[in-house]
Amino acid sequence: MQLLHLMIFLPFLFVVFIPFLYKRFNSQLHTGWFVLFIPLILLLYLVTFIPKVSNGNTIFASMPWIPSYHIDFTIHMDGLSLLFGLLVAGIGTLVVLYSIYYLSKHREALHNFYVYLLLFMGAMMGLVFSDNIFVLYVFWEMTSISSFLLIAYWYERDKSRYGAQKSMLITIFGGLAMLAGLIMLSMIADTCSIREMVSSNRVTSFYSHDLFIPAMILILLGAFTKSAQFPFSIWLPDAMEAPTPISAYLHSATMVKAGIYLVARLTPIFGGSDEWFWLVTGVGLVTLLYGSINAVRQTDLKALLAYSTISQLGLIMSLLGLGSAALYYGLGDEATVYAIAVFAAIFHLVNHSTFKGCLFMVVGIIDHETGTRDIRRLGGLMHFMPISFTLTIVGGFAMAGLPPFNGFLSKEMFFAAVINVVKMDFVHNNFIGTLIPVLAWIASAFTFVYCMILIFKTFKGKNKVSKVEKPIHEAPMGMLIPPLILGLLVILIFMFPNVLSAYLLQPAWSGVLPELAEKGKLQIEISAWHGLNTELWMTIGVIVVGTILYLTLRKWYRVYLIYPEAATLNRLYDNALKIMELFSRRITDRYMTGYIRDYLVYIFVFIVVMVGGSLWLFDGFVYTPSMDAPVNIYEVSLVIAMVISALTVLLSKSRMTAVISVGALGFFVSFFFVLFRAPDLALTQLVVETVTTVLFLLCFYHLPQFKKEMSHLRFKVSNAFISIVVGIVVTIVALSANGTRLFPSISSYYEDAYVLAGAKNVVNAILVDFRGIDTMLEILVLTIAGLGVYILIKLRLSGRGRDKNEEAK
Repeated sequence: MQLLHLMIFLPFLFVVFIPFLYKRFNSQLHTGWFVLFIPLILLLYLVTFIPKVSNGNTIFASMPWIPSYHIDFTIHMDGLSLLFGLLVAGIGTLVVLYSIYYLSKHREALHNFYVYLLLFMGAMMGLVFSDNIFVLYVFWEMTSISSFLLIAYWYERDKSRYGAQKSMLITIFGGLAMLAGLIMLSMIADTCSIREMVSSNRVTSFYSHDLFIPAMILILLGAFTKSAQFPFSIWLPDAMEAPTPISAYLHSATMVKAGIYLVARLTPIFGGSDEWFWLVTGVGLVTLLYGSINAVRQTDLKALLAYSTISQLGLIMSLLGLGSAALYYGLGDEATVYAIAVFAAIFHLVNHSTFKGCLFMVVGIIDHETGTRDIRRLGGLMHFMPISFTLTIVGGFAMAGLPPFNGFLSKEMFFAAVINVVKMDFVHNNFIGTLIPVLAWIASAFTFVYCMILIFKTFKGKNKVSKVEKPIHEAPMGMLIPPLILGLLVILIFMFPNVLSAYLLQPAWSGVLPELAEKGKLQIEISAWHGLNTELWMTIGVIVVGTILYLTLRKWYRVYLIYPEAATLNRLYDNALKIMELFSRRITDRYMTGYIRDYLVYIFVFIVVMVGGSLWLFDGFVYTPSMDAPVNIYEVSLVIAMVISALTVLLSKSRMTAVISVGALGFFVSFFFVLFRAPDLALTQLVVETVTTVLFLLCFYHLPQFKKEMSHLRFKVSNAFISIVVGIVVTIVALSANGTRLFPSISSYYEDAYVLAGAKNVVNAILVDFRGIDTMLEILVLTIAGLGVYILIKLRLSGRGRDKNEEAK
């Protein structure tokens, strides 16, 4: 294991110590102070790679995982993965510091919180640095599981459980679709390495493969669900029931950016196709418009930020789609023009992480200090919380795309990118080429409106102190430091954008478009002033129209009431879930009848259909009598004796006769082992049958008397038919297996059992080695189950004790 692998495993390793630290020190010191060092160490370690990566170098480190399937845990650090890693570690450090002051060490289960948080942090680090697509998928699903736990942190609340379930169902659905797409992609490229896929000279040949489009669609389903793209964006607002540090971490800088990362990483593979361009661009623009329009109607501050996040993610996704046109034009000069859209996407991704993280933390401060996030109950807070008001202005104006804040720079690039669509050769319809910038401008106008609502409806206007639950005051400095750092970054990036560009943005840009980077065509100079161009006029128009819409909000707000509530995506999701539950319950009631006969019918019919059908469709029946061993008189006699013993057990009217017949049947089996020269098995069978028969006879006295019961069993044709067909299928399978030799026999390998395993024969080796390991694992499972039962009993007892204390009070 190399140091780069340890970087990813560090959060997982530290998780083991959190419960002990919480139990030992939490009464004196907040557990977050111990956890703070983990993301800080990761951040400082990653910073050391910035000079090397900014010079165009890439770092690799590989560790075998499943070599037989060519799956290694290979770390690939280039500009793109380093940028995301810095976001995960940097925002993670600020979130942990913020949580120390936000979450009470006396009222909250901090050990659970930080365990879930570090699991998510490690999963995100593994995701962005994995080169193997299947290792990436493992970490992808780990982010879904850990985010589910984080969203459901306050699990006693119905809304928290609902939001966690919704995010889990939607993202896991996308993840399974993505897995199928990744499998197809590995079949197309004949490799599991993203680096090898991108560097392959056969990328253009991928386009003609039959699995190319299905793989693209399935992978995009995973990316769209994770990054809350329309129509899968409904999980993000409900996930806001999590504590604010979780919302600031998951939904501003990390989890929702995983889909963005996947699209950016796979753009060199899929980006040259028309389908990729239209899917990514179209879904991104619809999401941008959907999120911005719905954000205006929200009355909860976190819900407003949730829809604004959806909107901004759509903006970034659309830019990645627009920028993929550069691969359509190859290495020409036109490619450079459209490649700037990818740079704008990366730039806005960083900007969004800074201003949205700042805004989430400020909203958390408002909720923490006033006890509410309802905009209708807030107002006039600027006099009580001046620092929070200033930070909201910085973050809100940056999100609205106003100078002198970093969002203005990337928003101008966004406008430039959508204007360039008209110039693209493959946009044959001028209406579509004009529609894209129009939709982008409308969405930006609504973005301006909800930013003004966030700032002025909360902090300006009439003082509504009487409507909140506790006296209002500014947050403690420890809670203000993280948003202050992010707010400062918002301004510094605007003032010195080219410093960020040189060390982080351009290397990440090169990671998305490596061929253009190799030709030296990815050069850009960021400037806040480009003259009175179209982009600036679009921004001025957004400000003017957005201001008018905000000032006249009460007059047109009722437009939102026109849309029927029953047709919303959330209502459709809830109804679909209810229908699926009802449908599954009815199916379950049909086959879970409580009768063993019915269950056997299902099992046997399934065997007949699947096994018999496969043999029939693929001509699997092969019978070669010449390959059968000779049958002598002793074997025939034993078979007849076993059949007679079995029938005696079924037809005997005496319990003693039945017991003896069962024992006789077992002894006849042991004689078969003797004939087949397996003395170990014969002795084992003899001992087992002897002990079993003796125990039966010892307990015979205590067994109930044999009672004669008159019952008439009806003959069922269906039962007889199923029994005969199953017998025929099993016989055919046995004959086919005996008559087919796909591979040479492995018996010769086990002839040297003594040298290989230290056993006199292979049976001993199996019993001692493999069966011993199996027994050890069974004991481990029983131990874990026992611990679980013990913990549940302890929790139940402690819960009863608390209930009694509360009743006594």
